[in-house]
Amino acid sequence: MGLRWAVAGSLTLHLIALGVLLPAFKTRPPAVPDQPVVITAVVVPPAEPPRTAPAPPVAPPAKPPAGPTPPARPAPVPTSQPGRAFMDAPPAPTAQEWAQAATYTLKNAKRYRHHWGQHLRSLMGTAHEGPDQGAVRFRIEIAPDGQLARLDTIWSTSPSVEQRARAAVRQMPPLPPTPTGLPLVFEKTIVFAPWTAETPPLYKNDCEPDPPQHGNRFVWDGRTPQVVAEQAVAVKLDPAAYEECLKQLPQDSIEAEAASDKRQQEQWASPTLGR
Repeated sequence: MGLRWAVAGSLTLHLIALGVLLPAFKTRPPAVPDQPVVITAVVVPPAEPPRTAPAPPVAPPAKPPAGPTPPARPAPVPTSQPGRAFMDAPPAPTAQEWAQAATYTLKNAKRYRHHWGQHLRSLMGTAHEGPDQGAVRFRIEIAPDGQLARLDTIWSTSPSVEQRARAAVRQMPPLPPTPTGLPLVFEKTIVFAPWTAETPPLYKNDCEPDPPQHGNRFVWDGRTPQVVAEQAVAVKLDPAAYEECLKQLPQDSIEAEAASDKRQQEQWASPTLGR
């Protein structure tokens, strides 16, 4: 009797175990592959605006009755091109300045020569940039009574400037007598351009002797006996004559001092100084 119950209990336990473990051994169904998803986008164009009918053409205004046609006005002639450089003529020397120049004997009547060029340039008018600008150099001879005795052209950069300068010479008024009472011969360059103006000369060194002219003291022709020339030396005035000379010197202007400094700077300046 006890054996039967033992066998029955064992069978019951095995059945329960099979019932629990049997679902775990069942095979899973194969996975279904993912299907691609296709999305279709439909673009709807915007609606066209309603078309409007074109406006009717505007009739041109009625022309007034034809009358007499007024005469056409000529176009104004420009006096000068815009942006064109120019320089006015300098003022002519005054009667007092000419009177002072007529008594200045130093350096070949330097004051008289300067006033002659200034007076000539004042009669030539305004200089404009363009083909009419240029320069001319004259050799002038003035008689003791102040009359022009001779006028020769040494060189010229513009025929029109030379003609203008000669026309101005013919317009010059009678000049005072020369300071020395002798014919005055000199050369003068007249510049007729909008960028160059003649500056007054400097007078403070006119009582100093002229520097000697240096040349080759050892020049020789190869035939005659060779002789070395003496070196030139500047001859100074004696103290009394020097004091009398200083009384003639006029007061130098600021423009003359500035022009002299500029010439010295351009002549002796070095581009390497100050670096």
